[in-house]
Amino acid sequence: MRTYDFAPLLRSSIGFENLNRLVDLATRGEGDSFPPYNIEKTGEDCYAIAMAVAGFRRDELDLVVQDNVLLVTGRANEDEGRGREFLHRGIAKRAFERRFQLADTIKVTGADYRDGLLVISLQREIPEHKKPRRVAIREGAATEAAPQVVEHRAERAQAA
Repeated sequence: MRTYDFAPLLRSSIGFENLNRLVDLATRGEGDSFPPYNIEKTGEDCYAIAMAVAGFRRDELDLVVQDNVLLVTGRANEDEGRGREFLHRGIAKRAFERRFQLADTIKVTGADYRDGLLVISLQREIPEHKKPRRVAIREGAATEAAPQVVEHRAERAQAA
């Protein structure tokens, strides 16, 4: 297994403390690829995760978002299929749990289940305080303002 040195990237980046954890998760790989899924960009700030969950009913699927992790679980009804004899069972209907790491600005906006596909809609919502803003540049050095305040306080002290 390769190890990567991210020091050059981190020298000019602020607030990416979780980068090593995310890289570890990505390089570990997933042992089980069930159920198969697609992640697609559907617009400027819109995404969709489509999961092939054939054989599952809507009430057997669950979506939970907590701490920037989207957890999709499927629990098959154990009573279903009893008394039936399968000669071949190619449609896997086993329990699963799939996790997706979400950025701070990604919000789950909805989910639809149709034709054996669970489609989860995501939207990038950048809070107002995180949007780019222009900072005005004042004339003169910022350190000149501080001595004026100190001198002003000194004049009050002498007057008293």
